[in-house]
Amino acid sequence: MNSPPFWQRPLQQLTVEEWEQLCDGCGRCCLHKLEDEDDGAVYYTRIACSRLDIESCRCTAYAERARVEPECSVITPDNLAALDYLPGTCAYRLRRAGRPLPPWHPLRSGDPDSVHAAGISVRAYALPLAAVPDPDDLEDFIIDTP
Repeated sequence: MNSPPFWQRPLQQLTVEEWEQLCDGCGRCCLHKLEDEDDGAVYYTRIACSRLDIESCRCTAYAERARVEPECSVITPDNLAALDYLPGTCAYRLRRAGRPLPPWHPLRSGDPDSVHAAGISVRAYALPLAAVPDPDDLEDFIIDTP
C-alpha cells in the first residue's frame, strides 16, 4: 500500500527539507505589510522586500534572511499559529487547518511555475522597494488581500 505524500502528514512530523518544500513560492509573505494601530488589521502592499526576486518570487538571501532582514518572519511549525497575516492560500496555513494543498501548488502539479500560471504569485503586481520614494508613502501601495 502506498503511503500518502509527505505534505499530508501533520506539520510537526515533517523534516526540515519537507517543511521547506511546502512553500509554494508565491512571494506574498514577502510583501511589505502595514498594521492598523487601532484594530490590529494587517494590510498588504504591493511593495516587495528588497531581498525578493520578483520574477522568481524567491528570496535572494534565503539562508540568512532573518539576519539581513530583521522584519522577516521565518515560518516554523512553532510560530505558525501566530502568523495569522499569512494569506489564505499559504500552504502552511492550509495544512495547519487540515486542508489540502490546491491543485496549482508545485508539490501537486509537479511544476514550479504553476503558482505563477495560476495567478497566485506576486510576480504580476509586486514592485521593488525602490519604487517607494518615501517609506511613509507605503500606504499609497495598499492592495486588497493578495
